[in-house]
Amino acid sequence: MKLYPLKFEPLYKYRLWGGEKLKTQLNKEYTESSIGESWEISDVKGDETQVLNGELKGQTLKQLINTYKGDFVGEAVYKAFGEDFPLLIKFIDAKTPLSIQVHPSNELAKERHNSFGKNEMWYVMQADKDAELIVGFEKEINKEEYQKHLEDDTILNVMHHETVAKGDTFYIPTGRIHAIGSGVLLAEIQQTSDVTYRIYDYNRVDATTGERA
Repeated sequence: MKLYPLKFEPLYKYRLWGGEKLKTQLNKEYTESSIGESWEISDVKGDETQVLNGELKGQTLKQLINTYKGDFVGEAVYKAFGEDFPLLIKFIDAKTPLSIQVHPSNELAKERHNSFGKNEMWYVMQADKDAELIVGFEKEINKEEYQKHLEDDTILNVMHHETVAKGDTFYIPTGRIHAIGSGVLLAEIQQTSDVTYRIYDYNRVDATTGERA
């Protein structure tokens, strides 16, 4: 069958820090509260998005690549990644700050999780006044200083805070500590991975699950 323009059914993800901007800004339709992420295109195992329209309705990316191979993703991409779609595309709505976190490289992720690493790119779609992102450290610190700031709950004092506005773009390579601050709606294009190493999360407890966030 000849390929045609495909639409995919997004996957909505509950997050402690999620807000309502996916509805109010992007016209997403769902009934749940605290939805922080909308996964638009995903080949993450167990979280595969499916085609929404036409004769291929219900098909996943992996099924499409298996059928159409290079005709679907391009010969160079198919040669490099086979039936694994290499990108995860999502929208993120942070009503409150996300945890300070870091992602592993391809090599470490493969060794520990049999996964891709997680390089990311952010495009700010909307930002409240004084909204910010955290990207790396403000200055170089050693292991002992880093550990003490974690123990004292002062790690935010040594992070680089970047005030953002609509249209700002950031590349977050693996190994760089980062976080999305409150009041930010952004598009994230990343490698197909859901591996995150959380560093600090404000000692929050999820009221829904009773667990640390």
